[in-house]
Amino acid sequence: METLIPTINRLQEVFLTVGTEIIQLPQIVVVGSQSSGKSSVLESLVGRDFLPRGSGIVTRRPLVLQLINVPPLKERLKTENGNGIKQNSQNSYPGIKAEEWGTFLHCKNQIFTDFQEICKEIEAETERGSGDNKGISPEPIYLKIYSPNVLNLTLVDLPGITKVPLGDQPEDIEAQVQEMILSFISNPNSLILAVSPANSDLATSDALKLARDVDPDGRRTLLVVSKLDLMDAGTDALEVLLGRVIPIRLGIVGVVNRSQHDINTHKTLQDSMKDEQAFLQRHYPSLASRAGSRYLAKTLSRLLMHHIRDCLPDLKTRVTVLSAQYQAQLISYGQPVEDHSATLLQIVTKFASDYCNTIEGTARHIQTSELCGGARICYIFHETFGRTLQSIDPLGGLTDLDILTAIRNATGPRPALFVPEVSFELLVKRQIKRLEEPSLRCVELVHEELQRIIQHCSSFSTQELLRFPKLHDSIVEVVTGLLRKRLPITNEMVHNLVAIELAYINTKHPDFTDAAQVSASVNSQQPLPLLDSCSQAEATDGGKRWKNEKVAEERTPVTGFGSPSKSQAINLLDTAMPASRKLSAKEQRDCEVIQRLIKCYFLIVRKGIQDSVPKTVMHFLVNHVKEHLQSELVGQLYKQPLLQELLIESQETAQQRTEVAQMLEALKKANTIISEIRETHLW
Repeated sequence: METLIPTINRLQEVFLTVGTEIIQLPQIVVVGSQSSGKSSVLESLVGRDFLPRGSGIVTRRPLVLQLINVPPLKERLKTENGNGIKQNSQNSYPGIKAEEWGTFLHCKNQIFTDFQEICKEIEAETERGSGDNKGISPEPIYLKIYSPNVLNLTLVDLPGITKVPLGDQPEDIEAQVQEMILSFISNPNSLILAVSPANSDLATSDALKLARDVDPDGRRTLLVVSKLDLMDAGTDALEVLLGRVIPIRLGIVGVVNRSQHDINTHKTLQDSMKDEQAFLQRHYPSLASRAGSRYLAKTLSRLLMHHIRDCLPDLKTRVTVLSAQYQAQLISYGQPVEDHSATLLQIVTKFASDYCNTIEGTARHIQTSELCGGARICYIFHETFGRTLQSIDPLGGLTDLDILTAIRNATGPRPALFVPEVSFELLVKRQIKRLEEPSLRCVELVHEELQRIIQHCSSFSTQELLRFPKLHDSIVEVVTGLLRKRLPITNEMVHNLVAIELAYINTKHPDFTDAAQVSASVNSQQPLPLLDSCSQAEATDGGKRWKNEKVAEERTPVTGFGSPSKSQAINLLDTAMPASRKLSAKEQRDCEVIQRLIKCYFLIVRKGIQDSVPKTVMHFLVNHVKEHLQSELVGQLYKQPLLQELLIESQETAQQRTEVAQMLEALKKANTIISEIRETHLW
């Protein structure tokens, strides 16, 4: 079980290169007010003077102190000379001829055997990291101390809690210190070593207050009562040490610090510990065995080992889960490009496949918020375009006067006995022409949706495109160019569909009503004295049917060319209000005949246009793009001079892949280190 603390130290070193924020390792965090005796407590644990001292705030950066127990120098020399029992090479430390020494992580391969030099290096590194204006920095200093006189421990010394800024300290120094302390003690895997002087009231202890904020149950808090020898005469800390004032679950340990006089006279820590034991035996004989610096070191080592044992299963699970996540993330970034030709072909092929699959509805990434791809094209054909055509009035824009004028113009100077056919053709062509505008608008909407699919594929389907911004822009440009090239061809074909209908009015169409029958039907009806075009249409059976259809269409919401989420439609064509005047009986009959013929033929043409325009768009635009997209991309982009330029990675992606790879490597090392611990080591 003694191997657990060195194991956590190795994990700290592994994650130090990539940041330890994602893995919260077990450690002991020392918290206390300024001049509460934190430094003296730490030095008593080490047994050497190595921390900077002075007035005001001295500790201005977190100090991660790793204490590592090593065999005495004589035993190590015996091991190196082969005279003794072979020990683990990890504990032999060949080449080091010192009994105790320290190393800093920022000083690679440099060994400090003089603890005064360690103190100077801490001061120098603090100045480098946080400046010389008494400000603080959250960047930790990592110090390892190897000694046969220490127990395996990992402690974090933090700046003391201060209230009033001194000198040129920032005004918010109190908030900065508290924020730094909370960032360490909020870690649920950390133990909190709260240091509070005995000559102050525990109820006002800032260290205990911060510990209670993050550990209300007290499961992670150990209290150290320092400066027992400085209490007022006639008072003692017995009630506090027994936990009767404020109970602490992990215990309360009293210690006696060295006085400033002892420090000035260079009194050794060994002598101080002897004096400490003598003081405890004199004043607290019942607690002497459960107080003092030696007992504190043993207690901390025992608590940390048990705490690591409890945290280890969750830690291993966390490392395993993060390894899988970072592995998937690294795969999504792809490998550095080696074969440019194969990479380009792979990306282009995948993009073309995703583009076609989005149209067909077989894409992996299906949106649920709105229609996309082929589904939206289908909506445009059958909802938007279809309903817009249905909303067009066959007789819209035609007044009785327009019809009568057309009849008179077709007869010339002679009064007509019958309704001239020329007037019918002239008027019906005028109505058929109104179908061209919504048909061209349908082509435009499908073209816009095909453009939107490009962005959809770039965002959801092809992760590699994000790696190569120039290739992404080139693919978008090629596909946009292909769509732009097909748009006028499709528009021309749709225009021709309407032109074909205008070129020949087929009055022998099987669905077209015979003009003689219409004329006979109108003549057999009783003439009405004054009717406008709408009323006249309603007077006949056909007119009644048209009225019912028109009312039904008005009640049915039609959808316009906007978003498919909207249920209401807009009619793209403005319909003029019919004019009216007093008509003679013959004029009424002639108008009725022409209106019924126009409506009948217009409905035939509208039905054909509604069917043929979607087919035209699919053939000339959608299917053509699907069939020629890949060949167009390869032909435009697969050129040797362009390969290097197109496959230049974005700096952001390259940096992210490097960071993820480093983190994954650290997680693998951590997993290996944790796996070395056998279940038997935990007990």
